[in-house]
Amino acid sequence: MKLKKIFHKKSLKKAVALGLAAVTMAGSLAGCGKSDSKDDSTSSGSTSSAGTESGGGNSDRPALTLTVFSERANYSGMQEGWSAKILKDKFNVELNIVPNGEGVFNTRMESGNLGDIIVFGSEGDYMQARDAGLLFDWEEDDTLKDYGPYILENMPYALEKNRSMSDDGKIYGLGYEVATNSNDLQSFFYTWDIRWDLYAQLGYPEVKTLDDLVEVFKQMKEICPKDDNGKPTYAASLWPDWDGDMVMYVKSTATAFYGFDEFGIGLYDPSTGEFHGALDDNSPYLEMLDFYHKLYMNDLLDPDSMTTNYDTMIQKVKSSGTFFSIFNYAGCLAYNTPEHMNSGRMMKSLTPKDASPIVYGLNVLGSNNYWAIGANCEYPEVCMEIINYYCTPEGRMTMEYGPKGVTWDYDEDGNTYFTELGKKTNADNSTVLDVDGFSGTYKDGELQINMITWSLDASNPDSNGETYNSENWKSNQSDALCDVDQDWRDHTGCTTTNEYMLSGNYVVSPGSAYVMPTKSDELKTTWAQVTKCIRENSWKAIYASSDDEYTKIVNGMKAQAKGFGYQECWDWSNEQAKLRKAAEDAASN
Repeated sequence: MKLKKIFHKKSLKKAVALGLAAVTMAGSLAGCGKSDSKDDSTSSGSTSSAGTESGGGNSDRPALTLTVFSERANYSGMQEGWSAKILKDKFNVELNIVPNGEGVFNTRMESGNLGDIIVFGSEGDYMQARDAGLLFDWEEDDTLKDYGPYILENMPYALEKNRSMSDDGKIYGLGYEVATNSNDLQSFFYTWDIRWDLYAQLGYPEVKTLDDLVEVFKQMKEICPKDDNGKPTYAASLWPDWDGDMVMYVKSTATAFYGFDEFGIGLYDPSTGEFHGALDDNSPYLEMLDFYHKLYMNDLLDPDSMTTNYDTMIQKVKSSGTFFSIFNYAGCLAYNTPEHMNSGRMMKSLTPKDASPIVYGLNVLGSNNYWAIGANCEYPEVCMEIINYYCTPEGRMTMEYGPKGVTWDYDEDGNTYFTELGKKTNADNSTVLDVDGFSGTYKDGELQINMITWSLDASNPDSNGETYNSENWKSNQSDALCDVDQDWRDHTGCTTTNEYMLSGNYVVSPGSAYVMPTKSDELKTTWAQVTKCIRENSWKAIYASSDDEYTKIVNGMKAQAKGFGYQECWDWSNEQAKLRKAAEDAASN
């Protein structure tokens, strides 16, 4: 198979010949041979440095630097570390990661070039780019067939869903979190993590409501007022850089408590199909907004929450600066290091008895974030090879846990296990990988695209019936990790977080073929004004100095949003909720 450079009808760039010797790719990846090349002086931004190989296992391939525009990325610059080495060895490629930010998507849209590999964190942005002709047709010149064979064979439903989304019947991308079985559930990630060692010291007080949690946090702060660095502790530390139509952490707490999914300008109840607008009287969103204001008034909310970012927040978590997180990734997964567990500290799940957290059903169609390739990409076949690699079992495992044979592998029975080094990197991403030509810390090498292919809870066909989720591997069904873990097991009667979450109340959000449509230009303008009003005033309300000021800010937010067109946004969201419910009902029949 030859490495092709695909020219597009709109391209005015001159072509010059560039000879490439054929080599054989490993695994299911395609080989590469001769190709043409465009004049570097007129390249589209996906600059290729073709010619001499600078290391790795593809000495006859051109060295390429591909631009990856990822709306999900929290990082800007060249991919580094172990992921960079793997990409260099397999493809002779380097990735330049461009994250989204204020106005970045619109600026790149206006330039007519979003990048080479594109990761959309918004279905609306994906469709806008597609409709503007800025996405590559995956079937052009048999690119998907020749360079995405694993995707083509193993993700047919996700591909056909993407085709059905396009008026022209073409495939322009692939949804993420693809499942192998639509009857399976994801593992919970709204896990209500709390410092269990402190909770045990308090005598395991009953936690039924959010008010009960506030009282527990007050007592925790009394017995643990300082973190590892001598700074004040708080119940929670929020961060604004993931805010969307609403304040992310506020709406997510409604999802964690009521099982209502973020949807449009509010929340959607998967059980009934009912839509709850963010600013409706007594809405779940406003209830959670009041909860975080209450934390702030009791000196239990990190005062830097409105101005910090995710990386700063997670460092506070790791320094024992917080007692609580609704998310596992900002709770137990970050906090439960060997050092903390050896010193008798651990975050474990404690779901309020009145809560019914959401759990998402797996979807063979994929979910609503998308992998795509830019229409102006000079080497779409290389981009397809890379995406295809991350869709293979080895690629998905590598994306999640690091290099095969270095941090993880399969035993003689096909069961998945962490190596001794892998146990360390999985527990603490600051662990150094100084083996087999790798260097730097595990964190340095994590794939900064921040996007997955298969769902973590999808079946891994290379294993002995296991999933990609390490929590459920046979090799990890071990004894308690420490005394605190054993205490949690004794108190709950469960051995894993997922077992605990399934033993209580929860709401399933089923997968379906529903796709939220593109808003009209008029609605987009209204939407932007209304959602900006919600975000800015929500933060002001959290930081209100009194209950009276809080009420004044919330009432003002309602009035201001109404003036901007909140009802129009509500009506659109409510209508979409009906369509989503119909699609979910159809999928379950």
